[in-house]
Amino acid sequence: MATSFSCSLQAILRPSHQISIALLSNPSSPSSVGLCSNFCPRIPSRFKSIPSQFSAKSSSSLSATPITSQIVSDTLKEVFPGRIGFLGVGIMGSPMAQNLIKAGCDVTVWNRTKSKCDPLLQIGAKYKPSPKEVASSCDITFSMLADPQSAVDVAYGENGAASGMTTGKGYVDVSTVDGATSKSIGEHIKATGALFLEAPVSGSKKPAEDGQLIFLTAGDQSLYERVAPLLDIMGKSRFYLGEVGNGAAMKLVVNMVMGSMMASFSEGLLLSEKVGLDPNVLIEVVSQGAIGAPMYSTKGPSMVKAAYPTAFPLKHQQKDLRLALGLAETVSQSTPIAAAANELYKVAKSLNLGDQDFSAVIEALKAKLQE
Repeated sequence: MATSFSCSLQAILRPSHQISIALLSNPSSPSSVGLCSNFCPRIPSRFKSIPSQFSAKSSSSLSATPITSQIVSDTLKEVFPGRIGFLGVGIMGSPMAQNLIKAGCDVTVWNRTKSKCDPLLQIGAKYKPSPKEVASSCDITFSMLADPQSAVDVAYGENGAASGMTTGKGYVDVSTVDGATSKSIGEHIKATGALFLEAPVSGSKKPAEDGQLIFLTAGDQSLYERVAPLLDIMGKSRFYLGEVGNGAAMKLVVNMVMGSMMASFSEGLLLSEKVGLDPNVLIEVVSQGAIGAPMYSTKGPSMVKAAYPTAFPLKHQQKDLRLALGLAETVSQSTPIAAAANELYKVAKSLNLGDQDFSAVIEALKAKLQE
């Protein structure tokens, strides 16, 4: 395949989306990527000058062009020829790894509960019995763990990934952790000669399944550019934020806002019903107004029915609020709304709702009404 071919693999796999991956036959200089809050949509500006065999007109009609799976696989190998490891294949990690496999990547997986790897093994993934062995056998290793301690254990605990890292390899942590944890992981990885990138994601189960995540990255810029095609398979956009810790901080701020929004939305649903309004109509009004957000229209109807199918576990939302409050404390920033929301999520956890979706926080309010 000619090296001038710059057709997006994402466009091949999901034709309705914007082009997101280009073959790096003529990469531009690193200076083309800013260090602070540099947003990279599906067509990074530095790739736009790469010649393409498709005109603007033809690229908009890629869905009409038959592309064989062999071409897709060959294209990916030109974009990223290496082996990819994925540590942690739970609610988020599994669909992310699945998208890489479906795109033709050579993926090796590991999970503390091995049975969770089985669906991925059935579609072509390989398996190694420890993070160390995954990292040793792969060029790039991703990790998606539930909390800071798990992230540390997998990164540099006994038989951790760091034990298998060497010069030339890269470690990309897409877990949501605090900045101190991310920096500690980065230091242990870089001590091996490998490169480190933190890349927590904004988005839950459905965006992960659809390849619509938002990556908030920081760390080694050369590794960021190296794995950009892989991030574009799993997500719809990516930001490079500079030094390690900035990605973690951005993710915590985002999840702090989200958790507070859900708590307030829960109050609104209950109040509307209490005064004789139809909460389903409230959902429509809110969704169509200036404060509209997909979260309201997707989770609201289930909340009215007291159903909370897990996309983002409540225990993880409370963990992120706790970490965000800790972050605020380090800079003496007052966060009374987030603090109040955190207390509500703690009540929900005490009601054994931790494994339910975070929208189950509404049950904590119901419990308070019954006191």
